[in-house]
Amino acid sequence: MGRLIPLRRISGDSADLSDEALLAACATGDRTALGGLFDRFHLAVYRFVSRLPAIDEMARDDVVQATFLELPRTAAQFQGHSSVKTWILGVASNVARHQMRSEQRRRVNQDQFAAGPSVVPEQPDAEVDRHRLLLRIADVLQTLPHDQQLALVLCDIEQLPGVEVARMFEIPEGTLWRRLHMARKALRAALAKRPG
Repeated sequence: MGRLIPLRRISGDSADLSDEALLAACATGDRTALGGLFDRFHLAVYRFVSRLPAIDEMARDDVVQATFLELPRTAAQFQGHSSVKTWILGVASNVARHQMRSEQRRRVNQDQFAAGPSVVPEQPDAEVDRHRLLLRIADVLQTLPHDQQLALVLCDIEQLPGVEVARMFEIPEGTLWRRLHMARKALRAALAKRPG
């Protein structure tokens, strides 16, 4: 995460304002409020984007930056049905989806890891086993439909409440739980039949 450029502050201090107040001010074009939202949530957005398998390492900073540049245009649509963080992650999800469609970047990050060291120690330590497991999970995530990928990443990895995630995507909770169930089932089945 080296290329992110903090949003420029005009004046004022946003530290005392609530997330909702900052988002409302952002909707009016207040750059200080946008900077405050960036300070509070850019790491969460970056973590979320980095866990989406189709967004490669080179595009992560761009998606984070584009998410916050999108906020002034979309902030007025916030209705308070979820936390501001969850709503911003929803914006990031849409930005990431558009990025994937327009640039078709897939599997670049995994190819870089696959080209890594080919010498495996006789008794791999726990970190090597963990790394292999993460690569296998990333491979399986690639095979899942996009909506199941998002459900798994947001609920199981980011640990956002399912109620908020369902509201963020404007779908019934049952639909979210079905997507999450299908993703977990596919992940378990794929990991069970792969050696190691």
